[in-house]
Amino acid sequence: MADHAFFATQSPYTDPGPYAVRLDSVTGDLAAMRNVARQLIFHYGIDGDFAQNCIEADRVGEVDTRYADRMFARIFELSDQPVTVQRPAHQRLVGCCRDFTVLFLAVTRHKGMPARARFGFATYFVPGWYLDHVMAEVWDPARQRWRLVDCMIADDHLDESDGTTIDPLDVPADRFVDGGRAWLACREGTTDVDRWAVDPYLEIPATRGWRYVRHNLIHDLAGLTKNEMLLWDDWGLTGFDGDLTRDQLALLDEVAALSSCGDVQLDRVLPLYGRDEFRVPAQVTSYSPAHQQPRRVQLRESLDLRRPRLLR
Repeated sequence: MADHAFFATQSPYTDPGPYAVRLDSVTGDLAAMRNVARQLIFHYGIDGDFAQNCIEADRVGEVDTRYADRMFARIFELSDQPVTVQRPAHQRLVGCCRDFTVLFLAVTRHKGMPARARFGFATYFVPGWYLDHVMAEVWDPARQRWRLVDCMIADDHLDESDGTTIDPLDVPADRFVDGGRAWLACREGTTDVDRWAVDPYLEIPATRGWRYVRHNLIHDLAGLTKNEMLLWDDWGLTGFDGDLTRDQLALLDEVAALSSCGDVQLDRVLPLYGRDEFRVPAQVTSYSPAHQQPRRVQLRESLDLRRPRLLR
């Protein structure tokens, strides 16, 4: 299967299941598809106060809704109106940037459009900071390149660092740094690694610096194999606390180089993803903001690209 055709089919995480028919009403226009995803999610951290938006506090647990079919089930439980109808905040699923992206991928892949999730850092939220973010890449056959699409920001989002308005349908590559480029930039010493973080005001060591850059590098590799994980999932080398060996650093450098080279080639990243350090296992450790303590979470079957049947 050609790489672009592979990204035009659903993953276990983006498959809308029985709700696929509800996506037929969405047009194939990129802006329309983005708008659908954007107005189905209420971001738990930045979209405002829960109470003021008539959202019960215990609904924060919705951020752990991992699979698109369950996301749509909850969305239609909140309101059975079509996905193209604008919803008030309390009728949206509580989620984060990853969830905007997953729903967008569910729609684009339903339409047969090649699209994939990219995990990395955006520069257009807080000046001087590279902040944790997930967005989509959509293949543009007319321009013969991948376009970065941010399904979370407003149409007129302003980068306060220089006053530039960010086009959410074609985010410039210098405004979003994927996990591979982030790792390489920090390794080269051209940036302050402590400026790469989940939140500038969050003083949790695991959410900034080297460990989190490594976290997003591995999450981005997983996303390139259509395993779109929750942001707070840890497995393999993502949650490793010790000092990395020379061999481990070299391996991470190789992943970064191959995953940040433009039109990433599956046949080059798959052998690396297949390693125990990077492959998504049957269980992951979740550090969900909805729970005070980490938990072990059993996954549905992840997409295992080592199986020949999945590459046909």
